[in-house]
Amino acid sequence: MRATVDFDSVQLTDVSRHFGRRRALSHVSITLAAGDIVGLLGPNGAGKSTLIGVLSTLASPTQGEVSYGGRPARALGAALRQRIGLLAHELHLYPELSARQNLTFFAELYGLDPRRRVDEALEAAGLADRADDPVQGFSRGMRQRLALERALIHEPRLVLMDEPFTGLDDRSVALVSDRLKRLAAAGAIVVVATHDLDLADGLVTRVALVRGGRLLSDEPAASGLRARYRALIGAA
Repeated sequence: MRATVDFDSVQLTDVSRHFGRRRALSHVSITLAAGDIVGLLGPNGAGKSTLIGVLSTLASPTQGEVSYGGRPARALGAALRQRIGLLAHELHLYPELSARQNLTFFAELYGLDPRRRVDEALEAAGLADRADDPVQGFSRGMRQRLALERALIHEPRLVLMDEPFTGLDDRSVALVSDRLKRLAAAGAIVVVATHDLDLADGLVTRVALVRGGRLLSDEPAASGLRARYRALIGAA
């Protein structure tokens, strides 16, 4: 059954997330809008993955609130997750199944008719010619592209990517970047956590820089991203 909720913005208000005595996020407030490709940048341990977890509803804030279209997550229930697509470090693919079987399985989990969607997803991933091959024989780039389409099979409004370019060759980087741009142009909210400033430069439309669990900057993307990053990190 398809989700009945929709939203065109996500707002974090004074969000903190603690793990025991460690503060992974501290008083983060930010609003994400449809059409954004937000580059979530920061050094290792900055809180990027934790922030992705909170946005995905897989982690609850210790303090503060996350609202989707002005409504808190707790008021939207399970239907909210049907509007969120997540690509994390774990790709959540079944290696013994083919690309087609993997996508069909996840489409059916969302109660979708997989026939048209799966063919379109395989084409978008550049894997139409490998559709019936087992995933265990795929390269890292092929698996990453397939996992992206797995995360998008239900046409989510909020798309969360945690280091989506890891281990990709130039062709795969170009395919993934183009896919994210088309998603944003169609009205999705895209958040990309990445260490790769060169790939982020020219892809993201906004930059959210975090360090030590705190949001240091939230601003439109501009040229000279690496210099801006160094200036902010060095000043923190």
